[in-house]
Amino acid sequence: MSLILTIFALVFFTELVSWIGHSVLLDLAWGICCRILYSASIIRQRELKTEVLTTKKELLQTSAQDHFAKWAKLRRSIDKGLAELEKLNSELASQKTAFSVKFNSLVWILTTGLQFAVGWWYRKSAVFYLPPGWFGPLTWWLALPFAPKGSVSVGVWQLACRRAIKVGERTVKTFITVPGATGVKGGTDGTSTSDTGKAS
Repeated sequence: MSLILTIFALVFFTELVSWIGHSVLLDLAWGICCRILYSASIIRQRELKTEVLTTKKELLQTSAQDHFAKWAKLRRSIDKGLAELEKLNSELASQKTAFSVKFNSLVWILTTGLQFAVGWWYRKSAVFYLPPGWFGPLTWWLALPFAPKGSVSVGVWQLACRRAIKVGERTVKTFITVPGATGVKGGTDGTSTSDTGKAS
């Protein structure tokens, strides 16, 4: 893959991650990780929740005065289940925290870190050359910091790609937005109210 397409793909991937959101990707990856690595713990967690709820329901239907032995047994069962559930929740929470650190580090390496690495490695390379005289005396700026004169550097090309992708994002959002939806609020009685607060 040529340098021009590689840089565009890296910038696009970085912006895509930003659009989707780190938290959404983290939850998705954690869900997949749980199914693969921690399925037994997740199943046990669900079983404990069901058992505790069932026992609590039975406890509420048992009189502490008339059936004290049964009530005490149910109470101990609930306490034991809650203790085990709390321990399991704590273990899963610590595992998720560790996973979150690793996941965020990986995302940073694949996005920002990789862009820095490519920018540094190809800092003296030209992404492409401009036709002579297109930008006049400003041509030197496009080669900053170390690319040959008359060319576009990696850093400038990254900025251009990011700007173009953001403009494309705004354009798509404009077309997706429902026309006439802004500035109109519906009341509880079905009437619409304009921005000035006067009912139509």
